[in-house]
Amino acid sequence: MSEPPGGLIPRARGLHPPALSPDYRTTVLRSPRLAPISFSSTPSEETGPVFGHDLIGETDADLINNFGPGNAIGERIIVMGTLRDETGRPVPDALIEVWQANAGGRYRHAKDGYLAPLDPGFGGCGRCMTDAEGAFAFRTVRPGPYPWPNGVNDWRPAHIHFSVFGHAFGQRLVTQMYFEGDPHIPLCPIVRSIPDPAAIDRLTARLDMAATIPMDARAWRFDITLRGRRATPFEGRP
Repeated sequence: MSEPPGGLIPRARGLHPPALSPDYRTTVLRSPRLAPISFSSTPSEETGPVFGHDLIGETDADLINNFGPGNAIGERIIVMGTLRDETGRPVPDALIEVWQANAGGRYRHAKDGYLAPLDPGFGGCGRCMTDAEGAFAFRTVRPGPYPWPNGVNDWRPAHIHFSVFGHAFGQRLVTQMYFEGDPHIPLCPIVRSIPDPAAIDRLTARLDMAATIPMDARAWRFDITLRGRRATPFEGRP
């Protein structure tokens, strides 16, 4: 694929979920009725914002210990990966934020009415900066699956939400990470709204035994690409 003389490479929108997916019920009301209009990227979209490491606290990337009191309950895991831009180059100094349900499948949110109990030692969110090689890592507990009011008996797979701020507003990405081998992945209406099986595969973290800490935590690898043909699919938008 030839690259444009400058600016950001346009998204391969056909690889992302369509805005309207009737089996995913909320898209019926919130999806646009008119075709999107394409604009060239602007200097502000290509240059800002820039974040500093001094924004990050010592335990921000440790969801097991960053809320308290005590440690979070559940299967301890490490989530790690590399952030790359649209040409495959590592993206250093990018802000990555995560949020998730606890090990029982419940979010610490006033509108979450699932019967699973809250964990007093788990807040469910964290953040970090990528290093010079674009690498990032979080320590957390594996979230549980949970039911949601979409169909009669729909359940979300275990997943972690990611928000990525690259070097520019044009590199903003919000997505979800699933776990290899989860039987709920092919059953979820949100996952099924993604037309390309390869795109679903890019949302699925792989078990990395080489990075696992014996007698402590298993490690899962989730690499993220911001744009282009290998882009990690967006959450909730085409």
